[in-house]
Amino acid sequence: MSDLDPIVGNWYRNLENRTCLEVVALDEDGRTVEVQYQDGDVEEIDLDTWYELVLEAVDAPEDWAGAFDELDEEDLGYSDARCRNSKHDDPFREFD
Repeated sequence: MSDLDPIVGNWYRNLENRTCLEVVALDEDGRTVEVQYQDGDVEEIDLDTWYELVLEAVDAPEDWAGAFDELDEEDLGYSDARCRNSKHDDPFREFD
């Protein structure tokens, strides 16, 4: 059993199946924890199940973005040029 609290952004290793996971969301009212595994899979588990896991806190794996290795800029569906608005380039510029 784990005595580690789920903290968004922290990485953990499940010692039973040796998988690494990151807590990506916590819903205390709904008592759920959303985790993303190193391979990119996302799962929502209830808080009681979280505390039944055998976990250890770990640093983010070096290849934590492994699930996204195959992405190219074109796959993202946008480019920097299309996302920029010239009105917002100068934060001190007054708007019409």
